[in-house]
Amino acid sequence: MSADKKMEINELTDLPYYRNEYTAQLEAMGITSVAELKKALADKAKAQEIEDQLEGIGPKYLALWKKELGVKASRKKKADEEVAEIVEPEAEIVEEGGYRVKKKPELDEETKKLLALRNEMSNDRIAFLRQEWFRFPRLGEKWRKPRGMHSKMRRHYSYRPNVVSIGYRGPAKVRGLHASGFQEVLVHNPDQLDNVDPKIQAVRVGSSVGFKKRQVIEAKADEMGIRVLNRTG
Repeated sequence: MSADKKMEINELTDLPYYRNEYTAQLEAMGITSVAELKKALADKAKAQEIEDQLEGIGPKYLALWKKELGVKASRKKKADEEVAEIVEPEAEIVEEGGYRVKKKPELDEETKKLLALRNEMSNDRIAFLRQEWFRFPRLGEKWRKPRGMHSKMRRHYSYRPNVVSIGYRGPAKVRGLHASGFQEVLVHNPDQLDNVDPKIQAVRVGSSVGFKKRQVIEAKADEMGIRVLNRTG
């Protein structure tokens, strides 16, 4: 039999990692056949009950059983899950202990596209390592421009590592922006918030600011609708 061929499940005992004691436990839940187990696994609540009751069966083995039995989520469920993942609530949750939706900047379409492009370029950008970093461990992996008169790396020979050059930079319009698209403004006291535009700017509290003053800054920023990038909580 080919190794890739799917296992044929005719009885419960044919399931991978199945134990004899599972038979009585499944019967207590009203499951006595493969068809009934397949139906139960398709139900999220019932599948969770099976996982809780059967000792040694966790999410990994349960997923394997579903795969062997061909249990798949309905299209409607999948569509609902996708919508739930994509839709992001607009209003902030202000209840104590609730999740606070982070404020987003007001950006034009061009800026949004350039931010996405910058992110893509950052992911694809190679790690620049200094000349002969592999030969002498004491050099470390920090970048340093090659300056030797005979340096093949400085002369951009194809078999040498790439050198930092202007072509690797991101788009100029979004250079220096926070990942969310906000312009960062460093503040050290509450009065500096008066000059901040909450639509396109967000603040970062200085590291030398004490806890009490930081709380005052964050409270005033919340009143003015300004996002604090390094909140305490």
